[in-house]
Amino acid sequence: MTVATASKPLRVLIVEDDPLIQLGLEQSLSQQPNITILGVADDGYMGIKMAQELKPDIVVMDIGLPRLDGISATQKIKALLPNIHVVMLSSHTDDNEIISALSSGADAYCVKGTSTDSLLAAFAAAKDGATYIDPQVARKVMEHLKPPAQSIQDSHLSQRELEVLKLIVEGKSNPEIAAVLYLSPNTIKTHVRGIMNKLSVDDRVQAAVVALRSGLVN
Repeated sequence: MTVATASKPLRVLIVEDDPLIQLGLEQSLSQQPNITILGVADDGYMGIKMAQELKPDIVVMDIGLPRLDGISATQKIKALLPNIHVVMLSSHTDDNEIISALSSGADAYCVKGTSTDSLLAAFAAAKDGATYIDPQVARKVMEHLKPPAQSIQDSHLSQRELEVLKLIVEGKSNPEIAAVLYLSPNTIKTHVRGIMNKLSVDDRVQAAVVALRSGLVN
């Protein structure tokens, strides 16, 4: 599979702190004739700096980075350079992390250890303006994309519930939301239950997906 023309190679920046994974990505991608590796950063801040300097077509972004995590780094890169496509790379298949990654502006989500062909497919989808989700987690995510039975317009979320929902979309746990809003975890649990009832969803991940798709949370 190729993702760029011979006259214009796809320029890729790797942001990954594990030396072995760095090496594996560099070796596998550098063997592709239409890909040029611009460099490697090993933390989120360095990734942002190099993206600004090098302006790659694609950033392969690890989530679990030191100093600044990949989700926060992606948000910053997308704000500064919206034309750069970010392919998120993670060893986790946790629902909340996937939703947080995609809501940060990432164009694709790949699980570490995925094949080079899958990574190239993610690059191609991102360049075409599509969202790519690793087949290992796609089924799980699609389950959360089923439309709710109740109309969003009739959900009548309170201002506090909207604040809680926004933090859910950001991937925060109940204790973290409680700390941000200066409320007790039990109060947050009650708000989350109310949000799920009003949105007619079964869990907080479905609530996050509905919020993003409906524009309740940006």
